[in-house]
Order: sequence, then structure tokens, then C-alpha cells
Amino acid sequence: MALRDPHHCPAAGLSRLVNAVIWPGFVGATVPGWLDRALRDGLAGVVYFSHNIDPDVPGQLPALSAAIRAANPSAVVGVDEEGGNVTRLQSRGGSAIPGAAVLGALDDVEVTAAAGRAIGGLCRAAGVNLAIAPVADVNTNPLNPVIGVRAFGSSAALVSAHTAAAVAGIQAAGVGACAKHFPGHGDTVADSHLDVARVELTLAQLREHHLPPFQAAFDAGVAAVMGAHIVVPGLGDAPATLNPRAGALLRDLGFGGLLVTDALDMAAVRVTVGPGEGAVLALLAGADLLCVGNPLNAYTTGRDDEACYTEVFDAVYSAVSSGRLPVEVLQAAAGRVAAFVQWSQEASRCGEGGACEDGEVDWVDVAARACRVDPGAGAVALAGPDAVVTLVDARTAPNMAAGATDNFLATALLEGYEVCVPDVSLLSAEDLSDLVSAAASQGEPVLVLVDALSSPMQQATLAAVAAVAPRALCINAGLPPEPGTATGTALSTVHCHGFSRVSAEAVVRLLTPAR
Repeated sequence: MALRDPHHCPAAGLSRLVNAVIWPGFVGATVPGWLDRALRDGLAGVVYFSHNIDPDVPGQLPALSAAIRAANPSAVVGVDEEGGNVTRLQSRGGSAIPGAAVLGALDDVEVTAAAGRAIGGLCRAAGVNLAIAPVADVNTNPLNPVIGVRAFGSSAALVSAHTAAAVAGIQAAGVGACAKHFPGHGDTVADSHLDVARVELTLAQLREHHLPPFQAAFDAGVAAVMGAHIVVPGLGDAPATLNPRAGALLRDLGFGGLLVTDALDMAAVRVTVGPGEGAVLALLAGADLLCVGNPLNAYTTGRDDEACYTEVFDAVYSAVSSGRLPVEVLQAAAGRVAAFVQWSQEASRCGEGGACEDGEVDWVDVAARACRVDPGAGAVALAGPDAVVTLVDARTAPNMAAGATDNFLATALLEGYEVCVPDVSLLSAEDLSDLVSAAASQGEPVLVLVDALSSPMQQATLAAVAAVAPRALCINAGLPPEPGTATGTALSTVHCHGFSRVSAEAVVRLLTPAR
């Protein structure tokens, strides 16, 4: 019998219904006791983060997924797996699959579909049935601190074509795709992890420049969409995730699938209404699945993983019990979660016998073909294997979505060269100049790694290097300027459209003379 009145609903029934829309993270590489209990009480599933994955233990992640489904066979297991800069399944070594900006620069939708199938294959092997990808944002603001190279580009038409291809590829592997971040995070100058981001566009501008890729995803049959914590003045003052007008806009565009919130621990929710109240408002705004967030984020202070979950559970339970959140709203959300699970179970049959598999794709070659070299004072090619390469890492704070990573370029160089990576944070400008000057005077290659050509700090490092080593080479892992426009440095620059293992290996391949 359908639940109608929470006051006449057995507590156990209401508990399962509330759990059916909550999607938390957790700490550890095994199922903690609280999570096992919640899953057995109908918890929707879990989101994996890097700390849940132990690559030193073969089979650990599939076993973890199996344990989760032993507690709840209908669990939705999700992971941020975009390829390129943002990976969880390959976080230690870096993604072997090019990111969106690489694929957009190459502009071959068949390659993008193949990348989607590769992402879907990684997820499927791990027991994941919802990939929180692709990014459907159109990065129209070059100062955007959180999207950037995670987007296919700055053109609605290009992003639409590649979003549809990525969706088709991921779902061909029997894994749900989740297009993000509706209604478009591409024209912001704030990172919604850390601040309230605004999109200062009219609704007409939003419809013209930012909604088309989401429509393309809908037309491609995307299983899920993730909402964004962005304020669109034309829709009101609330972040889209908590805004009924944004939810209505999504449904008016014809999407009937699963609407997932961005993490409720992000600043637009955390420092305003809080995750618990945010969860209630998100459900009232039309969300179906409440992504609680990463319990190990630096800003998640004073709470453990279970407390992060119970804060959301208690708020939703209380709102339903009081009548503020109609039980029918909760039932509708839980119904769409259940519909996704049914779709996922049917889609998982895809690929049996290799039907969804590609042959070996040389992803390093793909990433290398997408690179662009802007001439400067004269590019360097790396010398023979006895060369000592000085690699100046000028990057500053890591992108919150990607998190801190190893220096993949240094790792790729170490395959064939001796590498010197000075700690720029510990060197004075004079000491750095002396070190670089000494390397250049001995004919040793000097590389400067940046990820934001507009950053004053990175610009200062580039200028300091150029003054003493004009034949040094800038490796830009961020957005490139428009072709024909100044890069902001006198150095020759390789634009590789992202920072991942595959892009780092592509740069080294480009710079290494044939042997």
C-alpha cells in the first residue's frame, strides 16, 4: 500500500523511504557498520571517493561493491569518473583516459564515444552503476575556477555533440551516465565547493548558450542529471539545487529521469542553510537523490561519515513527520531512484561477449594529437636519455573537484630522463633564477608547468624563467587562449588541455626525439 500519511506510517516504513533517497560517502575500503545497517534499511547506495579505493589490494573495489549489494541489492553505486583531471578509480596514477577539453580540442565524436565506453568499462569492472559524468557545462568564462578543462569547450554546439557522444559511450557499457551541472556551471567565477556561485545571465542567454548540451544529453537517453549549486537570477535567489523553478525547468525540457543533487556539503548549502535543511529544500525543489558529499573534505570538520549521513536523514525524516515535506514528494523521488535501478539492471546486460568493448585505443596518441604548440622564443626538444630535465611546477592551489594529485609530468619524464623538480614554494625568486640559469647554461632542458595562464603567481614564475632561460618551454595544463592570441608568456607553449597521466605522457611523447 502506498504511504499517504506519515503520522500513520510505521516508523520502519518511513525510515526505509527516507533512506531510499540518500546517497552518502563513507570512510574506508570496507563497509563500516553504520553503512551496512543503513543499506539493509533501504539506503539508496553510496558514492565512492579516492579514499575508498586501495589499488594495492587486487579486487578490493569489486569486493566492496559486492558487499554493498549484499546489504542492498538495489544500491546505486556512483563515482566521479570524468577522465582527465577528475578521476577516482585511477586517482593514484592519474587517468589513462583523456578529459573533456582534450576530446573537445580533437573534436572527433567517435573518439569521445570511445572514451565514454572506456569510462563505462572502468566503472562496470569496479561494480559502479552510475558514472557522475559527463560534464555538460559550456565553459564560456575563461576565469572559471572549477570547470575549465573539465568541459568539452566554450561552444554550445561543440559541447552538445560531445556530451551526447559521451553519454552514449558510457551507457553502451551498461553504466548510467549523469550529465552535470544543470542548468550550467560554465559562466561562473566562483567555485561552488567554496562559495556561492552566480551565473549573471538572463534566462534567454542561458537557454541559448548553456542548456543545449543538457538537451542533447536528454535526447541521447541520459539516465541521470546532477544539479548545480549556482544562483541564476532569472530563476530566483536560491541555488538551482534548492530552487523549484530550476527543477521545473529541467522537467519542462522533457527529462524524466533521475535528478541528483551536487554534494550537500558544498558552500552554497553548507554555509547557508546547512546540509540537513538543504536536503529538505532539494527534495521540495524536485531532486530525487541526495548526494551527501565527501566526509574527508577539509571543510567537513567535527563530523564523521555517519554524522554526515544522519544529519541529512534526521532532517528529511523530521520534515516528512511534520508534514512540511509531503510524503508523496518523497515517494516520487524514491520511485525515480527505483526506476534507475531497474534501468541499470537491464542495461548491465549490455556488453556480454564483448559487444560494448573497443579494441586497444592509444589514448596517449589521442591526447598528443589534441595538443597545440604556440611558438615563442624557440621550443626545446628533450635531449637523449642522459639529459637532466628541470621541471618547474608553477601551479598553485589544486582544483577542488580534482583534488591534490601527484606530478604526473614528472612521473612520465622519469621513464626516460633524470628529472630535477625544485620546490618553488621554498625558493626565493633569486634562487629559482639561479637554478634555472645554471641548467640552461649547461644546455639542459627546462620546462615550466602551469595550469592557469592568467594567474599572476604563475605568470611571475614564467617571467622569471623566461628572463634567464628564453628557450625553456611552458607546459600549459589549463585552458589555452584563443588561437592567434597572446599566451601571456614569451616562452613557447604546449597546450595539453588538462593534467592527467595520459596528457603528461602525450607531452613527453611530443617532446622526445624518435629513437
